[in-house]
Amino acid sequence: MVTFFASIALLIIGYLVYGKVVENVFGIEDSKPTPAIEMEDGVDYIPMSWPRIFLIQFLNIAGLGPIFGAIAGALWGPVAFLWIVFGCIFAGAVHDYFSGMLSIRHGGSSIPEIVGFYLGDNVKQIMRVFTVVLLLLVGVVFVMGPAGLLSNITGMKSTIWVGIIIVYYLLATVLPVDKLIGKIYPLFGASLLIMAFGIGGGIVLKGYSIPELTLANLHPKSVSIFPFLFITIACGAISGFHATQSPLMARCTQRESEARRIFYGSMIAEGIIALIWAAAAMSFFGGTEGLAGALANGGPAVVVNQISSTILGKVGGVLALLGVVACPITSGDTAFRSARLAISDSIGLKQDKPKNRYMVAVPLFAVGIALTMMDFSIIWRYFSWANQTLAMIVLWASAAYLAQKGAFHWMCSIPAVFMSAVTTAYILQAPEGFSLPAQMSNVTGIAVSVVFLGLFMRNIGKQKKEVKESTVA
Repeated sequence: MVTFFASIALLIIGYLVYGKVVENVFGIEDSKPTPAIEMEDGVDYIPMSWPRIFLIQFLNIAGLGPIFGAIAGALWGPVAFLWIVFGCIFAGAVHDYFSGMLSIRHGGSSIPEIVGFYLGDNVKQIMRVFTVVLLLLVGVVFVMGPAGLLSNITGMKSTIWVGIIIVYYLLATVLPVDKLIGKIYPLFGASLLIMAFGIGGGIVLKGYSIPELTLANLHPKSVSIFPFLFITIACGAISGFHATQSPLMARCTQRESEARRIFYGSMIAEGIIALIWAAAAMSFFGGTEGLAGALANGGPAVVVNQISSTILGKVGGVLALLGVVACPITSGDTAFRSARLAISDSIGLKQDKPKNRYMVAVPLFAVGIALTMMDFSIIWRYFSWANQTLAMIVLWASAAYLAQKGAFHWMCSIPAVFMSAVTTAYILQAPEGFSLPAQMSNVTGIAVSVVFLGLFMRNIGKQKKEVKESTVA
């Protein structure tokens, strides 16, 4: 239990200390008007208080990620705590802060436009397609999952629930952000926090034995830690999906000094949620073997329901339902909203008029509805990899920003190098990838990350040379 409490303490210290360092390196300027003030349109650009934005951002990025991912990652044992803590502080929260702040500095732009500004037009075009596809996958899968659960609970056909959720998604996508999302998200966000802290308190007070730190691989099937753990636990450590959500709240932030609480802080909060659920999963079933058995008999949703109902009783059952149904829905709706904004940004279509929003949203939902009729079991297996690949690209873009202003780019380039190795090694050896031998894949992943770093450093050198020559001229 010492490891568990030490991990939570490190996350809080990380926010207070390293979060401030990140803020100072980026260089905030409260004298500059933010897009929420300068571009207010009553739809997407709406000034809101930072506590309200924090809860919306927290729920946007959290959903089921820090719960389901942490439960699956707990199969490796307490070594998962290390990835959650250090991944969150030095990679995930940095990634979220920079994606939010760079969006603020670029007029609330979506992440493909920001990446393109720092990494070039070719990367921007790829990112435009990559991001929209990723958001569509998130949105559609977060229709089908909750619909199936609600069908089991109520007896109504899942297609009816799909229709109901789609209608809600459409409203959340096109209505002003403060009319629907701004009203219900803080409530759901608070509920998610209450559920997590209730579970954490119950695990401690009821005497469950949370294992102490060991670097041993406790996975029942001996699946290697690198790179699989770093892909399995995405939300809660680092997730590229967050970069698609940060611009939503960047358009509502009133001062740059609030960004550390909103973006860095919400990622730290998500890390704490992930720690709690990882600890609960490890201890509730008596170890990783027991957890593996529980996962084999119903998956993470059943595990969440069993832990919540046992520890918190009837109240826990209600909160578990809220978690496994409401949380994915509230990630799916902002996924579609982010897709609308990404498309409108790429084609230069202003979204202040309702007809412009529907022009983008209706075709988007037509594709989404068509996709709900397909089998996603294979396609979705690529999501975790695509998610972390997006995070890697955003970190490289953030490093390029720091390099351009002559700041300490290693804050972003080091985690970018690490995630480059992880994503490359994973896709080379994963069953849904190329199924190459682990050693070959890992070595190749490291080699690719070194090449990326070399190209990045060469580009920095060229930029410095051009600046020097222009100064002399």
